[in-house]
Amino acid sequence: MIRVGVDVGGTFTDIILERADAGGKQSVVVTKVSSTPHDQSEGVVQGILNVCEMAGVEPGAIDAVFHGTTVATNLVIERGGARVGMITTRGFRDIMHMGRHKRPHNFSLQFDVPWQSKPLVKRRDRLVVTERILPPDGRIEVPLAEDEVKQAAELFAKRGMDAVIIGFLFSFLNNEHEQRAKEIVRSVLPETYVCCSSEVVNSIREYERFSSTAMNAYIGPKTSAYLRKLEGRLRAAGVGGIIRIMQSNGGITTVEKSSELPIGLLMSGPAGGVIGGRWTGDNCGKSNIITIDIGGTSADIGVIQDGDLRIKNPRDTEVGLLPVLVPMIDIDAIGAGGGSIAYLDPGGAFRVGPRSAGAVPGPACYGKGGTEPTVTDAQVVLGRLDPEQFLGGDIKIDAALSETAIRSHIAEPLGLSLDEAALGILKIVNNNMALAINANSMAKGVDPRNFTLMGFGGAGPLHAVSLAEAIHAKDIISPVQPGITAATGLLVTDLQYEYTHPLLMVLDNANDADFQTVNDALDGLMDQAHKQLDADGIPRAARRFQRIAECRYVGQGFELRAAMPDGAVDAVNAKVIVDSFYDEHKKIYGHAFRDQACELITLRLVATVAVETLALPELSHGGRENPDEARLYSRRTVFDDGQAHDTPRYQREKLLAGDRVSGPAVVIQHNSTTIVPPGYVAQVMRFGDILIGRN
Repeated sequence: MIRVGVDVGGTFTDIILERADAGGKQSVVVTKVSSTPHDQSEGVVQGILNVCEMAGVEPGAIDAVFHGTTVATNLVIERGGARVGMITTRGFRDIMHMGRHKRPHNFSLQFDVPWQSKPLVKRRDRLVVTERILPPDGRIEVPLAEDEVKQAAELFAKRGMDAVIIGFLFSFLNNEHEQRAKEIVRSVLPETYVCCSSEVVNSIREYERFSSTAMNAYIGPKTSAYLRKLEGRLRAAGVGGIIRIMQSNGGITTVEKSSELPIGLLMSGPAGGVIGGRWTGDNCGKSNIITIDIGGTSADIGVIQDGDLRIKNPRDTEVGLLPVLVPMIDIDAIGAGGGSIAYLDPGGAFRVGPRSAGAVPGPACYGKGGTEPTVTDAQVVLGRLDPEQFLGGDIKIDAALSETAIRSHIAEPLGLSLDEAALGILKIVNNNMALAINANSMAKGVDPRNFTLMGFGGAGPLHAVSLAEAIHAKDIISPVQPGITAATGLLVTDLQYEYTHPLLMVLDNANDADFQTVNDALDGLMDQAHKQLDADGIPRAARRFQRIAECRYVGQGFELRAAMPDGAVDAVNAKVIVDSFYDEHKKIYGHAFRDQACELITLRLVATVAVETLALPELSHGGRENPDEARLYSRRTVFDDGQAHDTPRYQREKLLAGDRVSGPAVVIQHNSTTIVPPGYVAQVMRFGDILIGRN
């Protein structure tokens, strides 16, 4: 069995290949290649061919490729998606404009409302038709005017729309009108990307449902085209194995499903990192972890509590400041990475990021035309990155170019020494990341003092100790392969689908007929899940299901996820749902009113299939102190206190389990560099992960 995980970042594409021989012994080969922003599939295929050559296997021997992509996210951030038309209920075309009348900044006189200034669907492309469905049972009050739908589709054809969405009021209760309208639109526009709100988000809240559907269509044509191109390139390169795509909720899915609902890929790339972080934590005996994945362009922050991934509350699921009602792992991303550019703003303030040098031209030291100083250039100037060791020597960097960029843009204008300017760059970017970590931890009831900070991505271990000091984390982990931890996460996640059914029901006074409605809906969700898994060829014995009730207090704005009892729901075991909702409310908000009525909003079924997990070989035991066998040389290195030390370099692949390396030290490997400052000690764990703590 040969499996490959591929994670695409803004600067590098990370690849991991795992294979098991006839005796069941597993081996792992990893590599990195430069990303190809103009077409990510080029870098993906090149990376897979490279790792196959390194492993001595033919591309045709690959059984499965697991892929995390930022294509969908980049389309939103860069506003490079499709031109979308919308057909909606007469009188409600401006729901997409009004939103919920929320101001992004309540007390600012100068603010931007992105759903108005940069709408996914322009007002003139939002057309109305006559129809009306009424709650609470979804009865048809006004039939669909099919001729109006056809006229709207013909107008969209003249305008050359790339995609069309259909969003009617209360379609989550009865989607008959939406499905018929979709048939009509497709008869007029057979090649156009078309989707209904009830297919994308089958739940209440017109604005969020319409916005999510618009997002799905906005990224749909280009995302599906990318996935098809990727599949074609892989087949042309001889890779015949299955292809699976990482989703925002931490599961993997098929290319076909991703093309239908690309909205589920908006956090595809960062999700793999958090899952890889949890897997690494399990290997190290750590269940409370704050992860920070620092690449060339961004830093992605996640929290693993008691070994569980945190799923975002529906009120917080947004991308590009636009609501996206799909389940996603609770990850915050900021523009801070190795390629983040340091500059002086028009007011003379010293800033770093979010603008990035990216893969092209990259940091100044790459010698590809970049002249502005970046975080990577600062690491080079301070002696924390050795030019001849960068990516194992695969990429040649020039320290003189880093010095020139920092001196001319930062040091001389501010009257600082070269070291002071470089340290300033690192202090600013570390402060930005520490604030973001606190926003995703302390602001959400997590005390970092009880958590391990895990830094990964190519730049993660360079910053990890400094960030741990800033947030007062308990200790630090540098994973065995920090630069490809997100790709590793792709090989330890499950195939996963989610299905929803809306139900508006107060559980406290529900009767037998109401509970029968709940059970019938659950049976319907199970049927959908089995149908999809049958199509995937998954045996029944390998299927797992989790039933979730999304509940709120009557009149509350948003719902929370509550556990459901096994078997059929009735008046007795419905209390399990209510008590679970109270407990979750207490956990999230710090209080719960147990005498208030609980309302069921949505039933959710999560269908998963466990994949074969990644297993690393244990290292031989060493138990050595600062082993000479792993030592390379010493070089001047400047640490956060501004002091320079003659600092030894250690080859990570020559360190054994139980070895201890006292700071100051720099641990070098192909895909990352780990900094051990003075006063700290690094201990090698049994699989090669490094645990860093105060000496």
